[in-house]
Amino acid sequence: MAAGPRVLNVNVGVLGHIDSGKTALARALSTTGSTAAFDRAPQSRARGITLDLGFSCLRTALPPQLGPGPGELQFTLVDCPGHASLIRTIIGGAQIIDLMMLVIDVTKGMQTQSAECLVIGQIACQKMVVVLNKIDLLPEGKRQSAIEKMTKKMQKTLENTKFCGCPIVAVAAKPGGPEAPESENPLGVSELIEVLKSQAYLPSRDPSGHFLMAVDHCFSIKGQGTVMTGTILSGSVSLGDNVEIPALKVTKKVKSMQMFHTPVTYAMQGDRVGICVTQFDPKLLERGLICTPESLHTIHAAIISLKKIQYFRGALQTKAKFHITVGHETVMGRVMFFSPAPADFNEEVQENAFDFEKDYLYQEMYLSKDSSSSENKENDQAGEVQLPRQQWALLEFEKPVTCPKLCLVIGSKLDTDIHANTCRLAFHGVLLQGMEDKNYTETFLPKLKVYKLKHKEGQVERVMDDYSVIGRSLFKKETNIQIFVGLKVKLSTGEDGIIDGGFGQSGKFKIRIPDGLKPETKSLLTAASKKKSKAGKGDTTKEDESSKNDSVQPVTISLLFKRYVFDTQKKMIQS
Repeated sequence: MAAGPRVLNVNVGVLGHIDSGKTALARALSTTGSTAAFDRAPQSRARGITLDLGFSCLRTALPPQLGPGPGELQFTLVDCPGHASLIRTIIGGAQIIDLMMLVIDVTKGMQTQSAECLVIGQIACQKMVVVLNKIDLLPEGKRQSAIEKMTKKMQKTLENTKFCGCPIVAVAAKPGGPEAPESENPLGVSELIEVLKSQAYLPSRDPSGHFLMAVDHCFSIKGQGTVMTGTILSGSVSLGDNVEIPALKVTKKVKSMQMFHTPVTYAMQGDRVGICVTQFDPKLLERGLICTPESLHTIHAAIISLKKIQYFRGALQTKAKFHITVGHETVMGRVMFFSPAPADFNEEVQENAFDFEKDYLYQEMYLSKDSSSSENKENDQAGEVQLPRQQWALLEFEKPVTCPKLCLVIGSKLDTDIHANTCRLAFHGVLLQGMEDKNYTETFLPKLKVYKLKHKEGQVERVMDDYSVIGRSLFKKETNIQIFVGLKVKLSTGEDGIIDGGFGQSGKFKIRIPDGLKPETKSLLTAASKKKSKAGKGDTTKEDESSKNDSVQPVTISLLFKRYVFDTQKKMIQS
């Protein structure tokens, strides 16, 4: 890079509910507009709504906490759309944000999307500044007290988030609204810049690893080539490097690079850069990823570790469909949740790795305090329901997605009514293992040892001798009993038995009792079968028979085994 003053780039996301004045605030703050900035889409300008991520920047002297000067601090302002249906774009933007500005309309307070932006911020960002905008709409006499009231309200909202105690600044980005003359000076913006400077930190940047860049704008320059602008998510890039555009399956050479109108020869993680490559049709890549050749994988399914988002109402059910945002793509996917085996619930959480050697327990839904209410009522008396420290999901995508190896995953229900006052983001996690083979159900899934616990119950029909009994009601008539031969069962009277084979044609079976029947079990069963034979002969009235039969409890047989969900042979396993 040309030896000028050092420029530190910090990406600031401007998020908030629609019409809270995000674009006006970015405009008031910025000194240099980048190509994607300020509502570039014609439909955006006409509707006054930001449809895509807009970028612009603000340069200021390097504050002392960021090392010795001279140098400049550049805030790249990422203006994220606030329109509910555009939440996909916000999720795309949040992955490159170091510091977030949550813009709140001071006359309205928190709104649905401000809450969703807060959720995304908690997942993807470390620091936040709250901006109360449009204070010019408050009558002057009551302005201060209204601002104080809203500040208190916001502090309360943020109490249980990681942004507790973050700065709250009141401004009017465009006094008089969009129609007001440009001569109207914004209020509070210079104070906001000072707060941003105080919140700026040296983001951890790592030039090693594969180059990966999120492209948000693409255009061609006659005689030069095609320019892609975006933010580098990982690694670095130099003049003359080859970069791959996975969506187009092509590799291009870097001819020149610019950062905010200044030519550069090198750029690294966190930088906002324009890269000019040999000509291709820019319409083919409006936004997407470019990378070191062959470093991204295209996957049909994935294993992720995940956490439920606390504001999402309702349970997360296995087999449900969600909008899954992976890298910069959002696709529909079906989920299957699973947890450690119960004995491992308290094991250390494994960051960024998945162990295929272990056994995992299939879950009908993600286990959380609210989901375990009904079925665990019995265990509740004994104390708290045990929740595992880590849970996973298998995601199966409706169409393949291209993404880096370990990336952020967000699951949402974007088809929920956008005017409903509810959080549509359901879970977030990290992609641990992608499945690139189209036939992953045959080639990959059998390696995943997720099991279901099966419990079958039947009854002892009669005693054959001291070491064997005949059982019924455990299998359907058409079941092939042969596959159950050798499995252990337990009688309700305490004896252990082994299934020996079928008995007759009606689904009955023979159980061998290696240690023999207890005398009391034998007399219980003999009494029961005598009653039956008597009842069969019809020498007692029906009433009499039923009352007598009630006094003899049938001896039940229970069969417990586990079966691996992806085992093609459907073997039954007992520990």
